[in-house]
Parts: sequence; structure tokens; C-alpha cells
Amino acid sequence: MYKKMTPFCMFAVAFLLFGVLHCQATPEVPVAAISELPTSVLEQKLTSINQELNQLATFSFRSGVGGVGYRSRAYTTPAHQEWVQIELNDEQHIDQIVLVPCIWRDAKAGFRADGFPRAFKVYIGSKQNPQGTLVAEFGEAAKLLPRLAPLIINCPGTVATWVRVETTALSHRAWDGQYIFQLSEILVFSGKENVALHQRVNSSSGEAGSTSAWNIHNLVDGFMPYLMDAGTGEKSIAFLSNFSTREADEPKQLTIDLGANYPLSRIHYHATDVSDTAPQSESDDFGIPRHMVIEGASQPDFSDAVQLAEFHIKSIYDAGPILMERFPDTVCRYVRIRVIEPFINTRGTNLGAQFGAAEIELFSGGRNVALGRLFQGNLKVTGPDRSYSALTNGRNLYGKILPLKEWMSELGRRHDLEIQRPHIQNELSVRRASQKTMLTWLSWLTAGLAGSIVIIILVNRTIMITQIATIRERLAADLHDELGANLHTIGLLSDLALGARESEEESARLYGRIRAETERSGIAVRHCSNMLSANGLYTDLLADMQRASIRIMARLEHEITIEGDEHLKALKPRTRADLFLFYKECLVNISRHSGATKYTTWLQATANNIQLKICDNGRGIDPEGSGSPPASLQRRAGLLGATVSIETPQGGGTCIVLKLRTRRWGFRK
Repeated sequence: MYKKMTPFCMFAVAFLLFGVLHCQATPEVPVAAISELPTSVLEQKLTSINQELNQLATFSFRSGVGGVGYRSRAYTTPAHQEWVQIELNDEQHIDQIVLVPCIWRDAKAGFRADGFPRAFKVYIGSKQNPQGTLVAEFGEAAKLLPRLAPLIINCPGTVATWVRVETTALSHRAWDGQYIFQLSEILVFSGKENVALHQRVNSSSGEAGSTSAWNIHNLVDGFMPYLMDAGTGEKSIAFLSNFSTREADEPKQLTIDLGANYPLSRIHYHATDVSDTAPQSESDDFGIPRHMVIEGASQPDFSDAVQLAEFHIKSIYDAGPILMERFPDTVCRYVRIRVIEPFINTRGTNLGAQFGAAEIELFSGGRNVALGRLFQGNLKVTGPDRSYSALTNGRNLYGKILPLKEWMSELGRRHDLEIQRPHIQNELSVRRASQKTMLTWLSWLTAGLAGSIVIIILVNRTIMITQIATIRERLAADLHDELGANLHTIGLLSDLALGARESEEESARLYGRIRAETERSGIAVRHCSNMLSANGLYTDLLADMQRASIRIMARLEHEITIEGDEHLKALKPRTRADLFLFYKECLVNISRHSGATKYTTWLQATANNIQLKICDNGRGIDPEGSGSPPASLQRRAGLLGATVSIETPQGGGTCIVLKLRTRRWGFRK
């Protein structure tokens, strides 16, 4: 049975694993708590994780050339403090900070974060709080690496004019092993708005001789190492227009009617999906105008046009999968995109000017109000699958286009679930292996029990057969020994009664004895299957032996010596009965066959042994015979579990010797 984890233990584990003070960045189930959960809960959790992963955005990485991110000075040891600080200008109510790692393509391990700090702190501050307040701290015990996903730090209700990330332990970069601080992007969300976009950034250091690929301003340029791959929704082919160099001299523009006035604050221009091949067939800036202006107006003729944003692509590092620009809230209904300088393709077969975009989003209050609206313009489409509707259908080559904050959260959520899943799978595998082992043992035990039952049945059947044979043998022995002795006694008494016909008193006494023996024989017959059930039989072994001597041996001279009477009384009734019947059979044999005039009986009993010795002065055992005890005596000795032997005294006659162990290991017959 699996124990439940106490709330205190769960809190302690979560604190040690993730070291978060104010902001939260913890997975749903701490790894340390997995072993405490019941198997049924783990199975449900694994099913839930698999189902949720199918609905989350997936990791699809950029290729080609572009801005990578920020890189600090390099060190030979990890214990160095580096920091970057984003100035938000105005006071902002922020609720989430997102740190996006730089991604390294490892030849063996695949994609992984490079230069992401092993331990760091996050501070926020304002003009009223210039020293700043610590809102999150991650120690090395948090084990943030390895990772591919952005780190989501939730901090609702926080007000700040700047955000600073300060390292306490660096990680090494892959290509030379030196310790460094690298990030691809820092996003600071106020609701759905990334208020860090294109803001001023300061840092403690920068790599000497940095190129545009590694630049402090890349932290807030909106370009990340990921492609928008929601994992759900139908894919869409990007809008694309080709026109000649001569046509490029003519002004090119796109306009859209939003259907109502909206306070617009942001535009996202999704670049054309150049290809999904390796290498790419086109560069990342394919189809993006070198210079374009976005204007808004309330009148359809743009007589009151106001410039909202301007994109100026000076190099490949100014282009990326999504061009983002924030601007002050401007109320307008109509939006126009004017191409000032088009993209000129000088490679491949489609030479000349081109304009392409997968989606153009216009945001008001964090909502894309251009979704489903149709752009119009003087750009010719290259085919039916490259229509204007592709610009506002909310989809790209991979499927649904997600809001920026939701996209980052889903990638972070995927990271947490993909950390949990192998631990859950491993725990279930261990438990299933244990269950399989137990099932194997149970199968063997069941087979063993079934075999044991068969053996028990066979043994029981053998025992029953043996018992039946023993009962038959005992019945025959009892009838022979008891009735035979009684009939012999009756015969002797009858002979004596014939000789005493002259004496009425002696005749009456002898007839009385004959009557008593007859009744005793009747009792023996009634209880021949179990002599012990006869009341009054063999309760006093010494007295019974003395009476049997008088009855069977008539007037033969005899002497009986018994030692250890207290041990005789402790014998089992069956043993006493068999011992007495053995003795009676000995007397009958002496009376019938020995021709003796006297005999002696010696019985010795101890706690462990009994020895019975009966000697007569008769003619002895026939020397030409077998010299072994009579079969009747051997049978009775076998029923007792004793041994019987014959001795020949020096003065003649015969001695029958019975030896019996009353205490022994094993089973008695």
C-alpha cells in the first residue's frame, strides 16, 4: 500500500526543487512525490499528461541565419555575477516574466539550452524602489537544466519600472566549455502585452566584438528560437505575391477594414514559411519588405491616416519568424500597409520583387481584431492557395496561431509535463515489473498448490488404501487373537467341566466361567472393528494379563513380573489393547504347542520403551523349522510398530521377546 504525502512534505519538496520565493514556476506534481502516489492515480496522471501533450504547442526550431540573443563575458569558473536589466519606462502592472534560452544544436544530444544560468535571482524595481525587490530565486537545486522551453515565472500583482536578472552560478557553453550567461529573449507580460518589447536594456558585460547575432538589444527584439507550432489546427499556406522590378516601382499596399473603430496597440507580422527542409531553400527574410509603414485611419480614404509602426529591415538579423511592434493606443478602423522598399529575390528561379506573409495580426486589448477580416491590395497572388484570406485566417504552416503569452505558457507547460512523464513511466514500469514478478511467483505458487493438492489426494488415497488394509489386518488379528484365545479358553474349561462331573460345585464354577467367556466373546465380536469401544476392556493392563493367564493357562504354573506400571497407564488405549492381545496370543501358542508345565512373564515399561518377555519350559521351537516367531505374533507386533524375536534358554524351552519404542520421530502405524 502506498502512503499519502503530507502537505508539509509536498511543500518542502517543491521548495527544495524549485527554490521559488514569491513567483511560482513549479510543475503540478513534484518528482519526489510520484513514488508516494497510488498506481491508479499515476496511471490516470500519465493518461492525462499524454492527452494534454497532444494539445500543447510543440518545439519547432528556427534554422537559417538570424539574431540569436545576448551573450555575456566568458569565464573559466561558474561563480560569477552577471546581470541584464530591462527599463520599462512607465510603471507597469506585470504578472509574468518569461526567460527564453538560447538553443544549441548538439551533435549527440540534439537541441538543448546553451549558457542558461544554473542559479539566478530576479529583481523588480521602480523610481520609488531603486534598490529593487527580490521576487524570485532559483538555486542549483532547482535543476532548471537541461531544458528547451522558456522558463515561466508567474508574479501577479507586481508593479515595476524595471526588471533585472542577476546570475549567481553560470553554466558552460557547449562549443568551448567556458562559463557564460546567455538568453535569447526576455518577455515581461502585463496582461497579454509584452511590455519589454523593444525597450532599453542594460547589462553588466557583453562579449567583446559582438556581432548583430549577439547583441544586448536582441533580448527584447521579439525574435525567439522557436517557430509557432501550436500542434493543433489545420495548416495554411502563406500569402505570396511576385512582381517584376519594373512593377516594384509602383506603390504596393494592403488595406483592411476592421468593421469598427478599435484602439490598436500592437502588430504581429508573421513571415512566410520559407520551407521545412534542411537546409532551407530560402533565407529567413524571404518576402519581407526591406521597408514598410503601417498606418491607421478612421476614414476609408485614409485622409486622417496616422502612422502606427514602421519596419526597416537593414540586415538578416532584423528579420525573424514574427516581427512584433508595440505603439501607443490609436483608435482606427482602417489599417494600411505600404511597401516602401520591397524584398528583391536574387536567388533561385523566382527572381524579382516578392511580398509574403503567413499572417498579419492587429491587436486591441490583447485581441487580434483582424482575425477573419479580409485584406485587399494591388498585389497579385501567385496561385489559388496563396490568397489574401491566408493573411487573416489565424493559421500558419503548422496549424493554429496562438497568442504570444499562451504560446510561451504552453511551451513551459510541455517542459514540465515532459519532465514528469518519464518519472511516472519509470515508476509504473517498476511497479508493473514488481507486479509481474509477484504474478510469476503467484503462478508458480498456484501451480505448486495444485501439484500439492494432487499429491495430497494421491497420498490420502494411498493412506486410505493402507488404512483399509490395516483395518482388515487388525480385524483379522483381533478376531484371531481375542476370539481364538476365548474359544481356546472355553475349550479348556469344557474339558475341565467334563472331568468335574462328580462335583456339582466345581462343575457350576466351571460352567460359570464358560458363560463369562462366552459373553466376553460376544462383546469382542460386537466390537471387533474397534476393540477400544468395548466398555471395561484393557483399562487395567496388569489385571487383564493376570486374568488372561488364569483363563487360558488353566492350572499351569506361572509367574508375572511387571515394572513401571505408571508408564503402562500412560500408554494410548490402542497400544494397551495391542500389547494385551499380543500377550494373549503368546499364551495360546504356549498352551497349544509348547507342552510346557510352567511359564514366566516379565514386562518392563519406561518413558520411552516397553519390553515384554514370555518364557516357558516346553519343547521349544522346531530346530528344523524357520526359527522365526509365528505369523500371528509377527502380525500383532507389526500393528504395534514393535519388533519380536525368539530366544532359546540354555535349560530349554522358548522365550518370546517384544520390544517397543513408545516415543519416536515420524508417524506410527
